[in-house]
Amino acid sequence: MVRLLHWLESALALVVWLAALCSLVIAADVARFGNVEMETDAQADAAMVLGAAVLWDRPSPVFEERLRHAVTLYEQGRVQTIVITGGLSPEDELTEAEAGRRWVMAQGVPDADILIEPQSRTTLENFLFARTILAENDIATVLVVSDPFHMRRAMAIANRAGISAVPAPTPTSRFVSLETQLPFLARETWFMTQHLLGFD
Repeated sequence: MVRLLHWLESALALVVWLAALCSLVIAADVARFGNVEMETDAQADAAMVLGAAVLWDRPSPVFEERLRHAVTLYEQGRVQTIVITGGLSPEDELTEAEAGRRWVMAQGVPDADILIEPQSRTTLENFLFARTILAENDIATVLVVSDPFHMRRAMAIANRAGISAVPAPTPTSRFVSLETQLPFLARETWFMTQHLLGFD
């Protein structure tokens, strides 16, 4: 009995050690991918902005930075269309997509060059629901716009959804200090682990 308990303790310790090691490897991959700068000549049919929080009827600072980057890509002629994703939270007045559309239009982008996907609530849904919109508008390639640490998982999901995508991480982010980066990195590591295990 003592020998069995000792074996179980050793096995449990090994499992915990392996889980910690895997988490570190995934975290390093997420961080490395997030630090890769966007290709300077990257172009696509559209910039696809992944949704983020809305404050009642306007984009949160994180969402605004994503939208701002998409507008820059549009103004540089690197995309012809901006696709904005994101559904409605119970506490908000507008969907993320609609709030984003209004913000982008206020920057001078014509409504005719904006498409919205207003139903998704997760990154996976962003891509799955947008897939139909992309096909209906003959959009074959997209620059995926999101925060750097979000990019690893976003690109993995885009590939899984069968969308031809190129990463276009925001050059600026609210997550700049170690205090804000670590929780976001931990969150993305957890979600990336779930994705790799097929639980997303």
